[in-house]
Amino acid sequence: MDTIVEKITGIWEDDEKIIRTAAEIIRNGGLVAFPTETVYGLGGDAFDENAAAAIYAAKGRPSDNPLIVHIAETEDLTKLCDDVPPAVYALAERFWPGPLTMIVGKNSRVPDTVTGGLETVAVRLPDNLTARRLIKASGTFIAAPSANLSGRPSPTAASHVKEDLAGRIDMIIDGGNIEIGLESTIVDMTGEIPMLLRPGFVTAEMLRETVGEISYDPAIMSGVSGDVKPKAPGMKYRHYAPRAEMTLVEGAPDAVIAKIKRLAKDAAGDGKRVGIMVPSEDGKFFSEGEIICPGSRENTKEIAKNLFGALREFDERGVDIIYAEAFSREGIGSAVMNRLLKAAGQRIIKV
Repeated sequence: MDTIVEKITGIWEDDEKIIRTAAEIIRNGGLVAFPTETVYGLGGDAFDENAAAAIYAAKGRPSDNPLIVHIAETEDLTKLCDDVPPAVYALAERFWPGPLTMIVGKNSRVPDTVTGGLETVAVRLPDNLTARRLIKASGTFIAAPSANLSGRPSPTAASHVKEDLAGRIDMIIDGGNIEIGLESTIVDMTGEIPMLLRPGFVTAEMLRETVGEISYDPAIMSGVSGDVKPKAPGMKYRHYAPRAEMTLVEGAPDAVIAKIKRLAKDAAGDGKRVGIMVPSEDGKFFSEGEIICPGSRENTKEIAKNLFGALREFDERGVDIIYAEAFSREGIGSAVMNRLLKAAGQRIIKV
């Protein structure tokens, strides 16, 4: 399959042609990678069982891992769910369009292939003009996980999508680099108390300000395994991982730096090419290895935006092993650590 790649320029007429082409592909059961404010998504018709199956096949994604349905207006919720809880509308009023996915009970229109066999559906209204234009032009809703091979770091640039999926999908819309860089926050709204399933840019503190009490799924930092069906994307399987084995080191900065230096020295002595990921404040303390600083310890949003690109950069540099400093778990830091722990396969050393 030849994958069409078209770049959004900001010239309305030119971009409209790109959107029309992509929308026709979606309507005909094809797959289109498109930008959102979080990461690039791989989209197909949310009401087409074959399109959902094609998404799983293109990504190499397990079929029990639910997809997120992207809509263009808050009112579209009623076409997916027959009984929308009031708290959903309260969160939508504050955070939509935006990086928040809410899980609600699905109606009979939503195929089981989209929900991983669950009786619920994950829904999001993206804060990206190209994404919303594509949804509207397609005349349907778009089911879309991240546009990468399953298990790989999520794509924050069209080049990442090409690397993973060129030849596997029909089209890539290049919308430039992504604003946020981490997937959306996911909240299960089907119980009496909203349950946070995946942390993201919309933090737990922000959710509480709107709906009061929230609960936390214990799998947020550890994932689920065995025969348990994941409630949301990213909960069960290996995710976000570079090719090299990665270990996190958590503790006071001085102790972490010393530990990573020792680990890196030992690994280099064994003939391994070592990658080191630390905040920009600490990069000066390392002189050997492939060093990448995704951002300042004082700017977690910067780290979040650059995280997946940094993990892919280690792949390009051909490292064999990565040692990464753990980041704060406060606010959006919880989302960063959620992704890092899954990328590291839960390998963490506390010092």
